[in-house]
Amino acid sequence: MSMLNARSILVTGSNRGIGLELVKQLVEKSNRPEWIFATCRDPEGPGAQALKNLAAKHEGVVINPLDTCKPNSIKAAAARVTECLKGAGLNLLINNAGIVRPASMEDETPESMSEVYRTNVIGHMVVTQAFLPLLRKASRESPQKGMSCSKAAIINVSSEAGSITNLLGWEVGHSINYRCSKAALNMLTRCQSLGFAEDEILCVALHPGWLQTDMGNFEGILAPVKVDEGVKEILNTLACLSEKNNGTFVNIDGETLPW
Repeated sequence: MSMLNARSILVTGSNRGIGLELVKQLVEKSNRPEWIFATCRDPEGPGAQALKNLAAKHEGVVINPLDTCKPNSIKAAAARVTECLKGAGLNLLINNAGIVRPASMEDETPESMSEVYRTNVIGHMVVTQAFLPLLRKASRESPQKGMSCSKAAIINVSSEAGSITNLLGWEVGHSINYRCSKAALNMLTRCQSLGFAEDEILCVALHPGWLQTDMGNFEGILAPVKVDEGVKEILNTLACLSEKNNGTFVNIDGETLPW
């Protein structure tokens, strides 16, 4: 089995759920990254205590404030990461931060649609733009051929709920704002894959599965998969992605999903 061998990884939305579990499992790897940049909106708030406890135990876990809705916050985070890397590039950017505002077709509002789209789509776009120079540097200086998450990659955490073909979980919740944002994120990923192809930066939209997180469990319904089990599979899949997956939409097993 291929191994993820990235020197530096950045995870947005890392104070809870999938993001926090990614950081937890990355620090436990035998070939763990030298740098794990864990970002969230409010690192000093009570919602980030678990992340702070983790960083206190593990050298190389760097917590950075980053609000994906605030360009100045993103720019400042990129500057801090650049300083930490001391001339090296960033191998893997995991755009994980996301929100949902439960609503039916009748209840959906322009305000919630705009808020969710701003976080789940525009935020990912601006974060990627800010860290693109570091990703390009990692790709350019890597001895590896082709594309991989160990070399230079952008993983946009999407959802099969945004698949126009499948509409995962429609009978459970409509969540129009979330579904539309993930469909748009899939298109953004496809565009990034074309725009950054010459840089050999791998771009993939990932459906992480329906996991037991604050977002995954809603309206009294428990998600079918534990978050630690799901993230273990995600990391195994990230290690196996290559240029053949560039610009695709995959699940945690690496299988291609329909748009």
